[in-house]
Amino acid sequence: MSVVVVGVDGSPGSIAALRFALEEARLRQATLRVVNAWSPPPFDLSAPGALLPEILDAMQAAGEQTVDDGLAEATGGAPVGVEIERVVQEGATAQTLVDNCGDATLLVVGSRGRGGFSGLLLGSVSQQAAQHAPCPVTIVHPPRD
Repeated sequence: MSVVVVGVDGSPGSIAALRFALEEARLRQATLRVVNAWSPPPFDLSAPGALLPEILDAMQAAGEQTVDDGLAEATGGAPVGVEIERVVQEGATAQTLVDNCGDATLLVVGSRGRGGFSGLLLGSVSQQAAQHAPCPVTIVHPPRD
């Protein structure tokens, strides 16, 4: 079975990408792999208690919630009609997406996510994904208000 991978960070662009990816997965009769990557905030590693397991657990839980919230927003709570895999991992976003595309037939990303300059057409993640993914990449722009 084929796999469509989509990156979700909760931004309007990622929700638009998720909607597009859901439809592509339906059309291709593919599994949809919804990926969220997170990175811990910078810490002074010499400080007592730096990178406490509770902080990492909370960040993992927040990533899982972002995926669940994104799916709920993209589907309106309706059945999706495709198998969904949820992947929430610590790591750099672009690399995590590329790493999850080994068996993918398509990677879908939003054109702008949570960071950077809003005037740019492509964000660094979408640009890196387009350059490094081992499969075709679709970059979805968020709807205009």
